[in-house]
Amino acid sequence: LRCSYCMPEQGVAYKSHPEILTYEEIERLVRIGAGLGIRRVRLTGGEPLVRQGLVDLVEALRAIPGIEDIALTTNGTLLAPVAAKLRAAGLRRVNISLDTLSPEKYLAITRRDELKEAMAGIEAALAAGLDPVKINVVAVAGVNDDEIQDIAALTLRRSVHVRFIELMPLGEDMDWAATHVLPIAEVRRRVEQVGALLPASVTGNGPAEAWRLPGGLGTVGFIAALSESFCMRCNRLRLTADGRLKPCLSSDLEVDVRGRLRDGAGDEALRQAFAQALDLKPAHHSLLRYRQHARVMYQIGG
Repeated sequence: LRCSYCMPEQGVAYKSHPEILTYEEIERLVRIGAGLGIRRVRLTGGEPLVRQGLVDLVEALRAIPGIEDIALTTNGTLLAPVAAKLRAAGLRRVNISLDTLSPEKYLAITRRDELKEAMAGIEAALAAGLDPVKINVVAVAGVNDDEIQDIAALTLRRSVHVRFIELMPLGEDMDWAATHVLPIAEVRRRVEQVGALLPASVTGNGPAEAWRLPGGLGTVGFIAALSESFCMRCNRLRLTADGRLKPCLSSDLEVDVRGRLRDGAGDEALRQAFAQALDLKPAHHSLLRYRQHARVMYQIGG
């Protein structure tokens, strides 16, 4: 997909195969991280299901001592054929990005006519026993703000967990992002028009608080990346496809681990790279500055 708030329609610079970490390199880094206390791994993109052999990677990571949970973030369009295989390999949870229920809007937002495939991916995830199945919805003023209630109402019919996310200025067009932010308080106000929100809980360690609509099978959550910073609770490191550890989404600071790996670094040197990345973790993000970053969101992993 080519979501308009995240990627340009054309001109995306692809990484060559040698620039990208091999699965063996990823497995080694996760093993090092597990020895340092990392317990959860999330596979993201770009779109992780584009890469062949993902089921084998999930199985390998799940076998690492100390790793307790493997999750996946995907647009869902390629999920249906492999959901059961991923679950059997050890995948527990999945987040599916879906910003609209309208085929016309889906085409306008993603530049692809694949809403049916995305919805089939959600159903396949539920059928495979992945739990929870979360739906990530970026709330964008003037784009999908008229669908907030309809999307929240999905939780009345299916055991899915909808999470509304404030638009983060991590795409190609900072000016556009600045004028299309829909404050999460307004999103919540619209959801409450469907019904009173009751406290709930969902498996995971993300920043969203969970709520349930009366009679709901699933839950609704809200992630206020801009208006209500959750930085003080952030305990994540991101490993980019080209082998950089990022301490923060909005920071350009990175630690090169691919170079260390391919220069023959031992485990202790890699442990030091993890420690260096943690030391670089800032107290707060810089998203409200609306500045262009060295990497945009699709190059980082959500």
